[in-house]
This record gives sequence, C-alpha cells and structure tokens, in this order.
Amino acid sequence: METIDLQEIAKQTEQILTDLLNAHPMAKGSVFVVGCSSSEVAGGLIGKNSSAEIGQTIFATAHRILSERGVYLACQCCEHLNRALVVEAECAEHYGYEPVSVVPWLHGGGSFATAAYGGFSQAVVVEHVKASAGLDIGDTLIGMHLKDVAVPVHPTPNQIGAAHVVAAFCRPKLIGGERARYVKG
Repeated sequence: METIDLQEIAKQTEQILTDLLNAHPMAKGSVFVVGCSSSEVAGGLIGKNSSAEIGQTIFATAHRILSERGVYLACQCCEHLNRALVVEAECAEHYGYEPVSVVPWLHGGGSFATAAYGGFSQAVVVEHVKASAGLDIGDTLIGMHLKDVAVPVHPTPNQIGAAHVVAAFCRPKLIGGERARYVKG
C-alpha cells in the first residue's frame, strides 16, 4: 500500500469536484452522490483496508464544497448495507426519502459513510436517492443512485490517492421524434 498523504487526497478531491461543478453547475437543493472506497484510495482492495482518516478527509472536503453551493451530499455506504446512503435529515425530508434504521461503521458501511454519519448535523440513512450528479471513487458503483440519463465524465486527475475516479452528471431525457427540438429557437 502507498503512503497516505491526507493533504494530497483533500487537494485531489477538491480539484475533481470543483472542475466537475464548474463544468456542470447544479441547482441549489440538488443531490450529489459520492461513493468512496478508502481501501482503494490507500492502494488496497475495496473493502479490505478501510481508513477512517481517508473517509473523514474526503467527506470533509466534499461536504464543504457542496455545502458552499447549496447542494445536498449523499454518501453511499458499502455493499454490506446494500449501498444505502447517509444524508442530512433536511435532504431526506425535502425529497421524501424514508429513513431506515442502521448506523454505518468502519467495517459495515465503510469509512466514508461513517464519517458522514458523524459529520452531518442531523444524519439519517436512506435506501435510495435520485442524484443529479455524482463521484465514484474506487469503482464503488454509484449508478443506481443517479437519475436516468447519466453522462460519464472522466476527470483530470482521474485518481484520488490510488483509487480510480469517474464522475457523472445527469441531463433530462430527450423525448420526441424527428420534429422535436431540444433548445429554444
């Protein structure tokens, strides 16, 4: 495993998020999902080398950036919690997401979700969201929590620590036929 530089991890996270949000701005009150394997960031295998420090660093960075823009952060738990998500109670109430009874921890939910559960002012766990954009750190499979038409983005840099990163934003469905227009004209 690689040496963990938490400042570099925070810097990489901030750059990728900021670049994505600048290129694809989100409306205030939108939901942004992040899935994060701290094991992959540390250079290990997903689910095998969880790091509370990495989870806290990435959560704090993402939460700060998204909060500044008025965007809700949804933090995906690991597969042991069926990829449930930690969100602020305000987000769950606003969107009608039903809270479930579970508390993530380092080896059952993952370090990132655990950091979110302790870091949000009023954390709740929900089973599903329909996010307008997202960030997948370490190939955690966030697609189930994105709106229907997700457009992949390959950020530069494309890694946080040793973890592969891919992002996505969502666009409205294009409907209609040959007479349809998609821009005002």
